[in-house]
Amino acid sequence: MTGGSSSRRRRAEERNSAAGTERSSRREAAGGMGAGPALAALLLAGSVLSATLLAPGRRTEPDLDEKRNVELKMDQALLLIHNELLGTSLTVYWKSDYCYQCTFQPLANVSHGGKPAKLSVAPVSVSTQHGSILQVNSTVEERAACRLEYKFGEFGNYSLLVQHASSGANEIVCDIVVNENPVDSNLPVSIAFLVGLAVIIAVSLLRLLLSLDDVNNWISKAIASRETDRLINSELGSPSRADPLSADCQPETRRSSAYRLRCVDTFRGLALILMVFVNYGGGKYWYFKHSSWNGLTVADLVFPWFVFIMGTSMFLSMTAVLQRGCSKLKLLGKITWRSFLLICIGVIIVNPNYCLGPLSWDKVRIPGVLQRLGVTYFVVAVLEFFFWKPVPDSCTLERSCFSLRDITSSWPQWLIILTLESIWLALTFFLPVPGCPTGYLGPGGIGDLGKYPHCTGGAAGYIDRLLLGDSHLYQHPSSTVLYHTEVAYDPEGVLGTINSIVMAFLGVQAGKILLYYKDQTKAILIRFAAWCCILGLISITLTKVSANEGFIPINKNLWSISYVTTLSCFAFFILLILYPVVDVKGLWTGTPFFYPGMNSILVYVGHEVFENYFPFQWKLADEQSHKEHLIQNIVATALWVLIAYVLYKKKVFWKI
Repeated sequence: MTGGSSSRRRRAEERNSAAGTERSSRREAAGGMGAGPALAALLLAGSVLSATLLAPGRRTEPDLDEKRNVELKMDQALLLIHNELLGTSLTVYWKSDYCYQCTFQPLANVSHGGKPAKLSVAPVSVSTQHGSILQVNSTVEERAACRLEYKFGEFGNYSLLVQHASSGANEIVCDIVVNENPVDSNLPVSIAFLVGLAVIIAVSLLRLLLSLDDVNNWISKAIASRETDRLINSELGSPSRADPLSADCQPETRRSSAYRLRCVDTFRGLALILMVFVNYGGGKYWYFKHSSWNGLTVADLVFPWFVFIMGTSMFLSMTAVLQRGCSKLKLLGKITWRSFLLICIGVIIVNPNYCLGPLSWDKVRIPGVLQRLGVTYFVVAVLEFFFWKPVPDSCTLERSCFSLRDITSSWPQWLIILTLESIWLALTFFLPVPGCPTGYLGPGGIGDLGKYPHCTGGAAGYIDRLLLGDSHLYQHPSSTVLYHTEVAYDPEGVLGTINSIVMAFLGVQAGKILLYYKDQTKAILIRFAAWCCILGLISITLTKVSANEGFIPINKNLWSISYVTTLSCFAFFILLILYPVVDVKGLWTGTPFFYPGMNSILVYVGHEVFENYFPFQWKLADEQSHKEHLIQNIVATALWVLIAYVLYKKKVFWKI
């Protein structure tokens, strides 16, 4: 037994001296030594942020609000409308300048005072998220007396003075006066950004300290000793998390690490953590919510990035499995089963009725995030499964900067993808929709001057209502608040899934670049940059660099093709940065995003299920405070990063 142990120890020490293992050990050292302090600093930052932001910030005037009977909420200001026109009643209309081609909506009616000394004042609340357009009409002549644009500040107190001009009694002028200055609602975000920047600098300095020779030698010895003990216990050691597709191919699990890049998991974790923060409220800021219709916000970025990187990791893991000669029939079964589970879990998550009593099947929402992921994954995986080709060793000689092997080898897949996109374009622009113009891409409601109130989403909404029914769709789309839409519309509907498949396939293309030109950093970066430029030019052409005036505007609700090309352009750019920084140079381990990226399904399902539970949510002292919501959402998101880190260290992964 002693001789066998010594022999194993010598073999383990020889492995540790190999170049590849030494590089892996150093990366593990960097990750192990950097992850703990980074996460601790992250939680410490949350505490510091809490203490800083809980200082008085929202200034309210309770006496004034009570007097005017207006209770201000988040993203609102108080507007006092003064009618100084004797014998003339006024009607004030309002619309947001963010609402494209919207009709004016009534804001307040202000009667005349009747006596010179008695002025009529009407208090109203106005939105502060975007600029406002106010129009004052005389109720006698039903004409616009004046119109003005103004950007109100949160919890500010303003007066709109409507009076006769001093130059003539028949001319009416309107002016806005600031009674009480608003609060700086973006201050909490600025502080959070500065705190986060300070954390990054602190961790970077810590890593710099750890990279010093004396400290690094001490750490290297400790790591080498730990690695030796680990290899003694197991010749191969405990493998890193394998993709669910390769779960049945255990004999050569170690080879799968060649197809797993840290930047891919880091990118997935980045998208996931942003998704968690956004889903928890994002401090209730409008730019952390989904766009009302056309345009982009931070919330609109995360889901397509997740779809993109799903395609990348799927191709890499599938290639690793098929290169090892695993059963293709068993692989196809796992693809089908995984897609089915994603859809089932998604249906359960989007119908949380455990506190509301039994849920009627007539009201079950069918589309959702995981449902779309399941369908997208199945289509793209099956497409790659049937047309998969092994990567020959001779390909090494052809990996020049001018080679198109990664594209030409996939011409059948590209043909099918282009056919699917043609179907999306044909249905979107040529499918007749009852009561709506053909090719309509608008939100309906009060948009387009109120001409098509029931045409939300055009062909996409019509197909969903036709196939699934109104009651099985999302009842409160993001367009409801601004555009006052009156019909159900689901942003994860049937037609948009086609473009989701297109985006996942672009992610597959990124995976093929990483695999076909493996170890050829220059060739990989050139291709990532080329895809950025190509997709960016397509987006510029489709949108005309305009939110609403392009041929096909960027629209998350529709998953328009311009939305896909724009977000895919961003995704290739992120990989262009992450790949050399994380996997080539090793300047960053991907902490802390790497850990949730390794357990993405568990983090996503967990954050949805436990959203309303402590410590992810608690009763706030002021429900209308951005800073308190921001603190709560940051802490909740940091907790999921910490949970993912602990599970990673304990080698606990949820695989479906």
